[in-house]
Amino acid sequence: MILGVEPGRVIVVGSVNIDLVTTVERLPAPGETVTGGRFARHDGGKGANQAVAAARLGARTWFVGAVGDDAFGPEARAALAADGVDTSELVTLPGEATGVALILVDADGENSIAVAGGANEALRPEHVTAALDRLMPGPGDVVLVGHEIPTATATEALRHARAAGALTIFNPAPADGVTPETLSLTDILTPNRGEAARLLAGDGTPDALAADLLGALAGGGRVLITLGVDGARLYGPEGTTAIPALAISPVDTVGAGDTLNGALAAGLAAGLSLEIAALRAVTAAGLAVTRAGAREGMPGAGEVAAALAG
Repeated sequence: MILGVEPGRVIVVGSVNIDLVTTVERLPAPGETVTGGRFARHDGGKGANQAVAAARLGARTWFVGAVGDDAFGPEARAALAADGVDTSELVTLPGEATGVALILVDADGENSIAVAGGANEALRPEHVTAALDRLMPGPGDVVLVGHEIPTATATEALRHARAAGALTIFNPAPADGVTPETLSLTDILTPNRGEAARLLAGDGTPDALAADLLGALAGGGRVLITLGVDGARLYGPEGTTAIPALAISPVDTVGAGDTLNGALAAGLAAGLSLEIAALRAVTAAGLAVTRAGAREGMPGAGEVAAALAG
């Protein structure tokens, strides 16, 4: 936080799921059964995870999304509230199921995920418009929008936030179906390398991909491409900055990208420069993968500060 300046808010618009996780020695090939796994249930959803990551780093955080009217809905709501996330704009949709993610994690920490979106897929633009009208984001606030909700809903969230003067971050995960309009409303785009390639229906180096993506954003937009163990690269009109990763041995990479996005939003809401916020975010993601579980490994502000100082 900059002295004498009230920090902005983080408003996350996205998905909330219950994660059903099985850890196995190796991921199965198509048609193959791998036995000997260990099962666990976790709270998840990329949007909800991002909100928790931001809140743990001290940001005033709101979550806009939807759960179903099943048994998982109240559990998902309570888990967010327990981490300090305001859930007043998390709606319960009658007749819908809460989102569920089926996750396999291998001995090296790599994962394979299948998602049944449920209520996330039923979140409509009008739900988001009503929520943001009540929250009234403005200059100094950061609105972080994910893509595990319908594209039209994500686009409306970005449009509303941009019109209100808030900073917009769009995490295009998954990258399929993203429209030019969605990108044009984005201040900071945060794909991984694979997502960057899918957004452009092509391939190339991160530098080449970023050059094309910058052209799709509004003037002054930035692209942060995450590269796993190689950290990230930040691109903008002022040039390119390499963001180093922590030297760690990953245990579970589930939630690493969510941690990075939530931490990035928290840093920007606190008034940090984009470069410093990105370094803090990459560091937080590195810490997160040293523990199992999407949210269980997410660090607090003190842990991130210690890692940066060390």
